[in-house]
Amino acid sequence: MGQEEPDLYRDTWVRYLGYANEVGESFRPLVPVPVVWASYGVATAYVTADAIDKGRKAAAAHPQDPTRVGVAVVDTFVWQSLASVAIPGFTINRLCAASLALLGALTRWPLPMRRWTTTALGLAAIPLIITPIDRTVDFLMDSSLRKLYRAPGEPPTSH
Repeated sequence: MGQEEPDLYRDTWVRYLGYANEVGESFRPLVPVPVVWASYGVATAYVTADAIDKGRKAAAAHPQDPTRVGVAVVDTFVWQSLASVAIPGFTINRLCAASLALLGALTRWPLPMRRWTTTALGLAAIPLIITPIDRTVDFLMDSSLRKLYRAPGEPPTSH
């Protein structure tokens, strides 16, 4: 029995490219806005590459079933877009904005110190939000989109 090949987009360092926009949002108080938008470009490229990869794998496994290919691409793209880009990006953005505002209201720290503290808080929050967001997106998709294309009794897709 052969060992399963690791998934490039889920089991290697490449996975961290999906978190580029959270890092960008954390650094928003310190860097020009185009740098933040570039981080979203990196994360979106990761999401797109993973969706294409899953489509290619579905095509290889089921060459006579283009529906499976479409489902693999759509499911991966929607899941990754929500779990890796949209929800975590919004979460870190709001956390950092609130932190910067609170530090401004509650401390007399100079602005550079408030900005660096906000960035540190954003970076520290990234590992804490990943699993809850992933599980929430699994639940949302299992309760909605996946009902359209999953066979009855089929277990949920794990990301």
